[in-house]
Amino acid sequence: MIIGPRQAGKTTLMMLFKAQLEKDGHKTLYLSLDSEADREYFISQEKLIKKIELELGKQAGIVFIDEIQRKEDAGVYLKGIYDLNLPYKFVVSGSGSLELKEKIHESLAGRKRFFELNTLSFEEFVNFKTVYRYENNLGDFFSLEKEKRDSLLTEYLNYGGYPRVVLEETAVEKRKNVDEIVRSYLEKDIAYLLKVDKVDAFSSLMKILSAQVSQMVNHARLSSLANVSLPTLKNYLWYAQNTFVITLLKPYFKNIRKEITKSPVIYFNDLGFRNYLCGLFGSLTQPRDMGLVFQNFIFNLLKEKLSFSGADLHFWRTKDKAEVDFIIESGQNIFPLEVKYKSISLPAVESSLRNFVADYKPVMAFVVNLDFEGEVTVGETRVLFLPFFKLFDDGQCLSYFLLDKDLQEEIKKSEESVKKGKAKKYTSADSLIKDLGLEEDA
Repeated sequence: MIIGPRQAGKTTLMMLFKAQLEKDGHKTLYLSLDSEADREYFISQEKLIKKIELELGKQAGIVFIDEIQRKEDAGVYLKGIYDLNLPYKFVVSGSGSLELKEKIHESLAGRKRFFELNTLSFEEFVNFKTVYRYENNLGDFFSLEKEKRDSLLTEYLNYGGYPRVVLEETAVEKRKNVDEIVRSYLEKDIAYLLKVDKVDAFSSLMKILSAQVSQMVNHARLSSLANVSLPTLKNYLWYAQNTFVITLLKPYFKNIRKEITKSPVIYFNDLGFRNYLCGLFGSLTQPRDMGLVFQNFIFNLLKEKLSFSGADLHFWRTKDKAEVDFIIESGQNIFPLEVKYKSISLPAVESSLRNFVADYKPVMAFVVNLDFEGEVTVGETRVLFLPFFKLFDDGQCLSYFLLDKDLQEEIKKSEESVKKGKAKKYTSADSLIKDLGLEEDA
């Protein structure tokens, strides 16, 4: 099951898989619930099966179903087909989280595997912009080509990573595309999910949230600003998260008398989407605005790098307003990480980070910035100053936060194998085909 935000490239990816599978000799069928002509086949399980048999026969084949979130009781519907033990494999996509309205999650327990496709990461964006010339040595490119690096970072922070937006050359065309993406999200996905004709209240809430990115939000205040009840607000926030638009980061706390325990920090999954909502698409210039978006950028990067690692991501704030942007909790270890959108010449550790270090005594702490690398010691804590691009190295990033020596050794061996060409780093349709086990039917 391929899940992710609208217009992230799910349909394009499915068509690439389809073409590759057909090239390898597989029979395939593509159906989309966005198509009126295809929708009739989903009236019943029997009708869909007859359509599949008509196109593929009763031999093995792969069925692609796009926009499954538009099918009522999709989970029960797919479970019934799966349990018939037919000779077909299904690749299904949805623009919202597959837990939406419990359509699929519980019904397909043990029968599904998720592949989350997000908008382009900064690494993917840079590789595209540089025609993949530095794909295997991006770290060196970022270190040596400071002017190009900063220009690409500014573009990405302004416009985000939606493929259609990235492909356009002019600011005018980029704006037209993001306008269509946001409108489609509100008028199709949200209107459908909320069962309403107008989405004004939801749209207003999204605009309010966009102005509070990288900042702590208060539910009661949001409810008042958006002019919706508290239960409605929480419902809207749930949908915004499960349609891959926002993430609410929870606080880290041990002392409930001194530390914030409930209010989350808001982050957007795509920076261009956020900038469009608050009227700053392509026009970020003020240092404060750039700093907040850069912090959101680092959050998205950390979330990506730490996925499947077992580490949890939080923020820390006291009632006296001392705060640390991110707390990485990995087993028994915790690592505070501060974000600075500036060039640093001397490694100064600010008071909030010093307060956290004094209270929790972590082994290491981090200050992620534009281009300075260095180290100081606060008490017994090593404070590492890292250029943001150092986090792009998967093995190095994980080794900072996962202090299990065996795991670090495995990461190191894996990196060396990839560099020597003894292991493959999948970047094409081949990876998903093999992960799904589709090659077994060749």
